[in-house]
Amino acid sequence: MAVLAVVLALAFPTALFAQSKEKDTKDRKTDLEALKQEEGEDYYKKWLNEDVKYIIAPEEKGVFSKLTTDEEKEEFIEQFWYRRDPDPMTPSNEFKEEHYRRIAYANERFASGMPGWMTDRGRIYIIHGEPAEKESHPSGGTYNRPMHEGGGTTSTFPFEIWRYRHIDGIGQDVELEFVDPSMSGEYRLSMDPNEKDALLYVPGAGLTLAEELGMAEKKDRPFFNPGNRENYPLMHMRAKDNPFERYEVYTKIQRPTELKYKDLKEVVSINIDYRPLPFQVRQDYIKLNEQQVLVPISVEVQNKDLTFKEENGTHTAKMAIYGIITSITNRVIMEFDDDVAASYSQDTLPTGLLTRSIYQKVVPLDKKMRYRIDLVVKDLNSGHTGVQRLAIVPPMYDEKKLSVSSLILSDFIQQLPEIPKDDEMFVLGDVKVRPSLRKSFRFDGPFGVYLQLYNVGLDQTNFSPQLAVSYKIMKEGQPVMEIKEESGESVQFFSGQRVVLIKALPLKDLAPGTYTVAIDVKDLISSQTISAQDNFQVVPPPQVASK
Repeated sequence: MAVLAVVLALAFPTALFAQSKEKDTKDRKTDLEALKQEEGEDYYKKWLNEDVKYIIAPEEKGVFSKLTTDEEKEEFIEQFWYRRDPDPMTPSNEFKEEHYRRIAYANERFASGMPGWMTDRGRIYIIHGEPAEKESHPSGGTYNRPMHEGGGTTSTFPFEIWRYRHIDGIGQDVELEFVDPSMSGEYRLSMDPNEKDALLYVPGAGLTLAEELGMAEKKDRPFFNPGNRENYPLMHMRAKDNPFERYEVYTKIQRPTELKYKDLKEVVSINIDYRPLPFQVRQDYIKLNEQQVLVPISVEVQNKDLTFKEENGTHTAKMAIYGIITSITNRVIMEFDDDVAASYSQDTLPTGLLTRSIYQKVVPLDKKMRYRIDLVVKDLNSGHTGVQRLAIVPPMYDEKKLSVSSLILSDFIQQLPEIPKDDEMFVLGDVKVRPSLRKSFRFDGPFGVYLQLYNVGLDQTNFSPQLAVSYKIMKEGQPVMEIKEESGESVQFFSGQRVVLIKALPLKDLAPGTYTVAIDVKDLISSQTISAQDNFQVVPPPQVASK
C-alpha cells in the first residue's frame, strides 16, 4: 500500500503536468493560428486599403470584399496584377514594379505629417506617374499672374502646377494645381486658381490688372462670383479654365485608370456569379520528339447548361473559349480563343440537350518545363462564364525504357484517309479521337481506347513490333472481360518512334456501374512490360423528355 501510495503520488502530478503541458500546447497552437489569421487579415486589408487603393476598380473591390479564404484572395491578387501587365511575354510585371516604385517615391517626396502616398500629390503621382512639366513655388511669395488668371501681381501660398501631355480618359494638355495654404507641406489638389492667392481677402492688395485699372473689384472675381467667369475684364480664359471642365478633370484625375484589357474584367465578376458556367477540362500527353510533347487540351460543356436561341427554326448555342498558357515564371507561352456552336432543329433539340459540346486545342510544349493554363468559357447567349486554372506537367519519358502516352477513352475513333493539312480538333496523326471527359459510356454505344507506346523493340527482319497485349475490364478489382492478342490486331501504326494501339471493346453485357479498363503490354523483343488503366462509367441510354 505504501508503494502504491508513492506510485500514485508520483503518477498524479505527472498526469497533471501532462494535461497542463497538453493544454499549453493547444493554447499556443490556438494563439499561433489566431496570430496567423490576424496577420493574414492585416496583410489583405493593407493590400486593399493601401497598396492598391488608388488603382483598384470599384467592381474589383466589391469582388475582393466577398472572398472568404486566403487561397481565393491570393488568386485574386495574382489575377489583379496579371490583368494590368503591359507585356505578359516578359518574365516581370512592369506595371506592378512601377506601381510600387511610385509608392516609394511618393512616400519619400510628398510626406507631410502623413505618409506621402496618402497626400493629393502622392495619389496623383501613383495613378498617373511623373508629369511632363512641373512648375514649383515651394515658398510662395511674389507671383505675376498669367492673363488667364487676370494678370497683376500678388503673393501666394506655396503651390505647384503639374502638366500632363495626355491622360487616357481625360484628354490632352491636362493641368493640375496643388496648393499648401497651411504652409505645412501638405499640398491639396485645387479646383480654383485663386486658392493659392495669399492676398485674396486683403483689401487693396494683390489686385488683378482689371482691378488696378478700376474696371472691376475683388468681389467680381470668378472665385466669388462663378457666373462672372466669362465677363471678368481683361481675363483671357482658356477652355480648360471653364469651371465645368476643371471639375470634370478634378473628378476623373482621382479615379483608377481603366484596364487595358476590358474584356478580361468579366473574369473578375465570375467569382460572384450565382450561375457560373460549369465545364470539364482534360489534358493528355503525347510524345512528339526528344524535346517536346503534344498536349491535347479538351473542354467539355453539357448542352443542358447552355442557352439555346431559336432563329428560323434552328436552335443554336454559342460559346467563346479563351485560354492562356504560361510558364512558372509567368512568361506567356501561348494564347488562343475560339468559338464553338451547337445547333439543333426543333425535333432534335430534346435529344441534343442530353449530349455535350466539346472543344480541343492541341499545343506542343517543352517536356522539361511546367506550365499553367487559365481557361475562360462564356455562354454568349446567357453571359454565364466559367473559369478554371490547371497545371500542365509533361511526363519525363525515359529514352530507353518502354513507356506510354496518356490512355484516352473515346466514344468516337475514326481512321482518316490522310493526315489533314490544317489543324483539326481531335486529330492525332491520321486518326480522329474524341475523348470522353466524363468517361461515361452507354452499354449499347461505342467504347474505344487509344494508346501510344514508345521505345518498342522492332524485329530486325521485318522492322515490325512483336507485342502481347491484354485488354481487361474489371469491376471492384475482379476481371469481367479480357481480350488477348499477340498478332498485332490493335496496332494502328508503328515506326521507330512510336506504336499506336486502338481497340474497340464491347459493353453490351455490362450492367450500369463503375469499371476499370486496363491495358497490359509486353514487348516480346525487349521483354519489357508496361500497363495503363483508367476508370469509366457504364450508363443506360438517356431518357428523352416527351413533348
